[in-house]
Amino acid sequence: MTTLSTDNQATDSQAPAGLALELKQLIIDTLDLEDISADEIDDEAPLFVEGLGLDSIDALELGVALQKRYGVKLDAESEETRKHFANIQNLCALVATRRTKE
Repeated sequence: MTTLSTDNQATDSQAPAGLALELKQLIIDTLDLEDISADEIDDEAPLFVEGLGLDSIDALELGVALQKRYGVKLDAESEETRKHFANIQNLCALVATRRTKE
């Protein structure tokens, strides 16, 4: 199980090794990001505004993809959900703790 540290970052020692790469590829495939590879996405870089520059529509599409792929249920209005979508590390923590599908 992945836990969040006090600054809401996933602790690497408990995250499944390939989950970050899997999530990066899911983002690329879901959002049709053609000019970037999974290796180019920094685990700690912001996904929205800065970093990848994703927007609210991208967040909705990504939320649907997470639900389909991992069975993760999200509340779009929740502040906790916003924190989980901050970067790849936080998404790893979310999926690792809430997934219902392998």
